[in-house]
Amino acid sequence: MPSEQGHFNINTRIRENAEDLSAALESHMLKVFAPDARKALRTFSAGEAAEILGISTSFLRKMHFDEKIPDVEATSGGRRLYSAENLLEIRKILEVSAKTKGSYMRGRREGDKVQVLSFLNFKGGSGKTTSSIHAAQRLALRGYRVLAVDIDPQASLTTLFGYRPEMDFLESGTIYDAIRYDDPLPFSQIIQKTFFTGIDLAPGGLLLQEFEHETPQALRNNIQPPFYARMAAALQEVEDNYDVIIFDCPPQLGYLTMSALCASTGVLITIVPNMLDVASMSQFLQMSADLLDVVSNAGADMQFDFLRFLINRYEPNDGPQQQVVAFLRQLFSDEVMIAPMLKSTAISDAGLTQQTIYEVERAQFHRNTYDRALDSLNLVSDEIEMLLQKAWGR
Repeated sequence: MPSEQGHFNINTRIRENAEDLSAALESHMLKVFAPDARKALRTFSAGEAAEILGISTSFLRKMHFDEKIPDVEATSGGRRLYSAENLLEIRKILEVSAKTKGSYMRGRREGDKVQVLSFLNFKGGSGKTTSSIHAAQRLALRGYRVLAVDIDPQASLTTLFGYRPEMDFLESGTIYDAIRYDDPLPFSQIIQKTFFTGIDLAPGGLLLQEFEHETPQALRNNIQPPFYARMAAALQEVEDNYDVIIFDCPPQLGYLTMSALCASTGVLITIVPNMLDVASMSQFLQMSADLLDVVSNAGADMQFDFLRFLINRYEPNDGPQQQVVAFLRQLFSDEVMIAPMLKSTAISDAGLTQQTIYEVERAQFHRNTYDRALDSLNLVSDEIEMLLQKAWGR
């Protein structure tokens, strides 16, 4: 604590702050979740279920009436409630009777390569984690098998899945263990099941920073595979189990980000539409190009199926933002995604309880606010799904 003269030991102060914050976070987690419990996904109404499945509510009702699908939980008033497991089971039943293969189970088919997407930006606060987790959850609800990989030492994605990185993975269990230079673990050993049906997690944590520190020495010692190939090599063990792998990258262009890029088939660069962020992105793109040239010349495969700029935290009534978006669309044309992710109090308020729009109950928010946020997220994720399908030649 500061002395009467106002001076203090910075190491002591930082340690005290860290301990106070850790205790406060632990208290918050205990209020949100029961001790030792994990998050549980809510159920969905018939209207929500029909939208997710891509059918009408009346057709869903008819399937129940014809006893073509199992019965589900119902309220005392008779309203049906669908779990994510129910939705996946119904989707499989729909697929069996569909005239066109892949109408309802739209993941990989024989001969398709796994799609690996990196959400990244050089600048923090650009919405990488928000974008990546909502995309992962929407794709899972749509029937895709998803692996979420958190390569940010801050581990926000891991936290949103109900884990406590500073406690659960303090000494081991993160993605670092699968890509470290000294006796790495099989990737399958660090994968965690999540509360969200269809999504597995490769957790992040502070240990990932060791990869940044150890890579220069590994390069000097010519340890193989090199940093840029380690992520792709590690993923080979498990990639057959998934349709889509999603990286939430750290807000820096370090070895972790480069390793993710070298394993990716698609890149989504998130950007907040103001000129300061655009100027920052200009530097990021130039640095990325220079570094990718280096690793490409060293033998890395840098072939991508697509690159897109995702407008994030967009306010449609903000004139300057509209001008920036128009500028970006004129400059990058089709590489700017059609659907922007809107800035919404529903998204930020859900984050206060470490939840996403797909997890929170609609009744917790003003109806229009929630629906507006949900529609925005669905449009973004469904556009990403279209890119995946196109990459598979469909």
